[in-house]
Amino acid sequence: MDTPTFPTDDIVIDLTRAWVSEAVIGLNLCPFAKSVYVKDQIRYAVSHADNEADLAQDLLDELHRLHAADPQQLDTTLLIHPRVLRDFLDYNNFLDIADRILQDAGLDGEIQIASFHPDYQFADAGTDDIDNYTNRSPFPVLHLLRESSIDRAVQAYPEASAIFERNITTMRALGLNGWNALSFVVSKKQHHL
Repeated sequence: MDTPTFPTDDIVIDLTRAWVSEAVIGLNLCPFAKSVYVKDQIRYAVSHADNEADLAQDLLDELHRLHAADPQQLDTTLLIHPRVLRDFLDYNNFLDIADRILQDAGLDGEIQIASFHPDYQFADAGTDDIDNYTNRSPFPVLHLLRESSIDRAVQAYPEASAIFERNITTMRALGLNGWNALSFVVSKKQHHL
């Protein structure tokens, strides 16, 4: 059996940064992301875990790191885990474990976890439905966000409840061909990832 090869941390981070820049900010999928991106307040943490137990420990470590950090220096963390939970159903099942870790750490209400995956699929969408691409990232990601930052962002953006519907409209206008033309998608294919 061949040993799987994984991209270097630099490639993982570069592709994830490009996704944040081009998709999350460039397509305005999250109107709150630009501020922390421009201020360099995003931590891109690459997990080398190859099993759920090690990923759970990495998640706990990153939750504590984010909680302890000065929000002016570190506002949010993208815990990227290219070696584990590559199957979306496994990833989706792990989200319950992630929420328990958050609660057991006493950080429920202070930090929340958002989910992104290369094969993300909403419950009511087909596998290839373009609507899923609002949550598709180059690698599996657990996004750790400060609740206080979300509260401030929602106050500054009064129509936050309309974001999801606007994103669906954006993705449908872009289409699969438009998505596949984004540089991080092209680059990921060139690296055969």
